[in-house]
Amino acid sequence: MTESNYSIQTNLLHNKHKFDQKTGAVSVPIQHASTFHQASFDEFGEFDYSRSGNPTRQALEEAIAELEGGTRGFAFSSGMAAISTAFLLLSQGDHILITEDVYGGTYRMVTDVLNRFGITYTFVDMTNLHEVATNIQPNTKLIYMETPSNPLLKVTDIDGIVKLAKANNCLTFVDNTFLTPALQRPLDLGVDVVLHSATKFLAGHSDVLAGLAVVKDEELGNRLYKLQNSFGAVLGVQDAWLVLRGMKTLFVRLEQSSKSALEIANWLTKHSAIEKVYYPGLSSHPGFEIQKGQADGPGAVLSFRLKDEQSTRIFVENVKIPVFAVSLGAVESILSYPAKMSHAAMPREERYKRGITDGLLRFSVGLESAEDLIKDFEQALEKVESTEKITF
Repeated sequence: MTESNYSIQTNLLHNKHKFDQKTGAVSVPIQHASTFHQASFDEFGEFDYSRSGNPTRQALEEAIAELEGGTRGFAFSSGMAAISTAFLLLSQGDHILITEDVYGGTYRMVTDVLNRFGITYTFVDMTNLHEVATNIQPNTKLIYMETPSNPLLKVTDIDGIVKLAKANNCLTFVDNTFLTPALQRPLDLGVDVVLHSATKFLAGHSDVLAGLAVVKDEELGNRLYKLQNSFGAVLGVQDAWLVLRGMKTLFVRLEQSSKSALEIANWLTKHSAIEKVYYPGLSSHPGFEIQKGQADGPGAVLSFRLKDEQSTRIFVENVKIPVFAVSLGAVESILSYPAKMSHAAMPREERYKRGITDGLLRFSVGLESAEDLIKDFEQALEKVESTEKITF
């Protein structure tokens, strides 16, 4: 759909919807209408009912399709609405291979909902192509990737998985929330469906709930559109407009936040209170080279592990700048505790098998000064260490 050879930085601003064709307004109009008058009894216009299509939502769907290099985009009421609707491409008796440390909401959808409809699943270490290959079954219809994964930032070789999937007639999905098309374009690597929680980096301001899906294959797009229209979990027009507005600054936000994330990750690796840092921008990360090869950067999310829950509690209670909250990808830094937030739906034994311990914190770096964030972390970690010494 790209109509120019501009870089993504420029395309975020200069695209089909840079201004309204009728009025010249440099903002996409918000069309609140739920239904549309039809001028002819026999031939209906482009829009008839807003669940099926709306001009404002269409602008966002076309924008994300262009950015991802797809033919068709779909906007949903949340990231999980996008993921759940895409899962409806499957049928009873199908089998899924899925990233083992997948987002907790996706884990819940697969284990608590899809299983009730006769769709089976196997969680695998998606970084191990041999493990993926050996777990493909005759009825495997989908390989679901999350790369970098949430919250351990594992990097999957997208090209390697796509080759396995095509050889076994499987669909491939990638959750591209952490990197967005500004840093990673899975469709260019042969992936079938790209998914986003647009609540995060795409919108970027902690003020909207939204999900997106993009496909390159037109027939698959027709199938997904039927599901979107049937299931009806579409994005409202005000929220579509907010995502469109947020996307205009995506590149500069992600560039600055990623730069700070690398600086903070490097600093954390040297701190005695930190047991491990998970960030694909570190040369010590096992997926560092793959990440460099398939993406234009490591992103702005990192995780780090403290000794135990008590240490994380002390750290969270003493850190001052980040918001302590669910979610990520905003202008403000957000500190999250996966065990009780993003992965609360995952039983403790399953979390621990995946390395999601009670000492793990996930950090989404915002637009604050990296130096200020490091100073803030330093004083909070001093409290952690002083408490541990007293306890010992």
